[in-house]
Amino acid sequence: MSTEPLPRVLRSDSPLRASWVLAGLLAVAACEPVEQVQDRFRGLTPHEAYRASLAEAGLTGSALAREWIEAGERSAREAVTVTLPFSEVGFLPPEDPEAMAYRVEVGRGQRLTMEVELDGEEQPRVFLDLFRVPQDPRDPLRPVLSTDSIPGSWSYEPYRGGEFVLRLQPELLRGGRFDVTLRLEAQLAFPVADHDVRDIQSVFGMPRDAGRRSHHGVDIFAPRGTPVVATSAGVVRRVRVTNLGGKVVWLRDPARNANMYYAHLDSQAVSNGDRVETGDTLGFVGNSGNAITTPPHLHFGIYRRGEGPVDPDPFIRRPSGSLAERTADLGRLGEWVRMENPGIRLRESPSSRARVLEELADATALRVLGAAGDWYRVRLPDGRVGYVAARLTEPLQTPVETFVASTSGSLRASPETDAPAVVELAEGAEVGVLGRFRDYLYVQAPTGDVGWLGEAVARP
Repeated sequence: MSTEPLPRVLRSDSPLRASWVLAGLLAVAACEPVEQVQDRFRGLTPHEAYRASLAEAGLTGSALAREWIEAGERSAREAVTVTLPFSEVGFLPPEDPEAMAYRVEVGRGQRLTMEVELDGEEQPRVFLDLFRVPQDPRDPLRPVLSTDSIPGSWSYEPYRGGEFVLRLQPELLRGGRFDVTLRLEAQLAFPVADHDVRDIQSVFGMPRDAGRRSHHGVDIFAPRGTPVVATSAGVVRRVRVTNLGGKVVWLRDPARNANMYYAHLDSQAVSNGDRVETGDTLGFVGNSGNAITTPPHLHFGIYRRGEGPVDPDPFIRRPSGSLAERTADLGRLGEWVRMENPGIRLRESPSSRARVLEELADATALRVLGAAGDWYRVRLPDGRVGYVAARLTEPLQTPVETFVASTSGSLRASPETDAPAVVELAEGAEVGVLGRFRDYLYVQAPTGDVGWLGEAVARP
């Protein structure tokens, strides 16, 4: 078991409250047991501190506070799996405790960037929490980044790859519109100026010397004299000439607890002890050392304490993909819509390849909570959340048909028999049907009020 440094967490424009307090005493380790120990000693996240303040104020017994707590836990547990890059404009109703969460995969050597913007002059306090998903599903999610300093942007570099859950939740009785964008980046800059991974011709682990050793880096081919640059900020530890690597430079990256190795240089441009920034020139491509019979190239390696050589490729390879064009009508955020046709599929995530949760009936009423690309994130009247194609929805502006109440009864706030009454209907009252859900109709009463009415008490 090797001990790893703390993951890098960066905020572009304001201080970040990290979710741990033992940065100098206990490092994150590459095994679950040490992470479990660390989790026992960390401090409260802003979200947890706010929840504790509700308890101190005696509010956790109230139905509203319980719903807020349950919404936070449920959203993290049922986070939507999305492929990065991803962007969504969402709406969190102030009157209805809610949270949004996304489940993403971040590979080793990658950086997750998060940008959150809030819409409106009066911005609520919003809690952002990033959790690592543990290997053992019986273990709780582990917070690795937590803040309430929103809006803003952050970067998170995990030491090892894995799945993560990002949750957004406003304080009680607050909400509004937010815009979240998630991207993946390579942790390191590419080490040869004006080149990329397409110029790698010899990869990590290939056999060398008839199989007596393996290749502990990648070979990047480029014309002689092409600048070789620092992949990150650091300190030059060794500038020397060896039989194997020829003219070499060793760069120490303290933030990632790693040493970068640049070999076969034509010439070196730094000295021992020099401090450099990302992109500074360290030397120039050549074929010195045992590469004298090969075309000019840079041998680039990464060595981590406790691990030895690691594959540099994922650290310098730019993740592929681009943000989907946002075509869904943002004017419907927070509003109720209905399905235009029967059989439209409610999906787990905003993709036509995502798992189907349900086939919806004609005129099913849904509330729009978000827009990603050409998809709406919607909530069904029973609280379930999923995605539907935005183009297959229509606003609840005109009734699809008209019914008459066969008996007197109540128009209710939700499609449940014990839901609060919105208004009482007299027998024979004519109502316009705006939508449906199971055995209930979403109707507009003669008074203009809208609510749910059981089909059993209505007739054409």
